[in-house]
Amino acid sequence: MAKKATHIELVNRKASFNYELLESYKAGIILAGTEIKSIREGKANLSDSYCFFKDDELWVKNLHIAEYSFGTYNNHVPLRQRKLLLQKRELKKLHSKIKERGFTIIPYKLFFNERNLCKLEIYLARGKKSFDKRETIKARDEQKNIDRIKKSYR
Repeated sequence: MAKKATHIELVNRKASFNYELLESYKAGIILAGTEIKSIREGKANLSDSYCFFKDDELWVKNLHIAEYSFGTYNNHVPLRQRKLLLQKRELKKLHSKIKERGFTIIPYKLFFNERNLCKLEIYLARGKKSFDKRETIKARDEQKNIDRIKKSYR
């Protein structure tokens, strides 16, 4: 009998505000057993994490996964570097883009797929300038006003 898939989705909401998200990739991530159990409890934080290349491999740093509450002395280190799994052609493409000025790789979403495997959605991104951020705030406020007016006329 198959296990029921858990719907856990942890999102880095600051990423879309601070970065212009360009290309999306879904990467596997190498985790320990207690890390998976902690993620299933929803105890992970993507807000300060970023990806980098080391020896032609993609790693994620500052992905905080809290220690598992029922873990023993075998518990994991919360802020360790974790290796990401992508196809070789995707790694080469990302590596060439990173060498260009202004691009970075940002972890955006941590989720479980239909096979119940933990995946990390990463984006090739470019940092926003302060005036771009002001435009984002302005557009969001205008949309809130439009929604408020529509709601009052119903």
